[in-house]
Parts: sequence; C-alpha cells; structure tokens
Amino acid sequence: NLPKQQRERLITAIRLLTDTPRPSGVKKLKGYDDTYRIRIGDYRIIYRIQDQEMLIIILSSIHRKDAY
Repeated sequence: NLPKQQRERLITAIRLLTDTPRPSGVKKLKGYDDTYRIRIGDYRIIYRIQDQEMLIIILSSIHRKDAY
C-alpha cells in the first residue's frame, strides 16, 4: 500500500505516458524490445510500448530498492 501522495504521483505519471510515451529521462531497458522505465521519486514504472497498436502496457511500479 502506497501513501496517497505517492500513489497520486504514479497515477499522474502513467496518465502522462498516453500523450508522451517516451518522456525526457526515460530509459530503454537493455535486452528487452520496446520496454522502458521512468523514475518517479523513489519508484520506477516499467512499461512496454506497442507503437502499431498505439498501446502502453504497464508492467510494474516498484520501489527502486526492489527494482534492480
């Protein structure tokens, strides 16, 4: 369970991906096709972009200490 403020930050970041799926600071994950991560404070959102279908799939949102 995330604190409300952190949860709202993650939700806002996910919504912004619909307009800008590759925002400034995004990192492409090595060894994976079309898979990226963005930093939101101490959390990471891992997601995949399917350009042909215009689809963003959220794979995970985890605390950075558990991400690597």
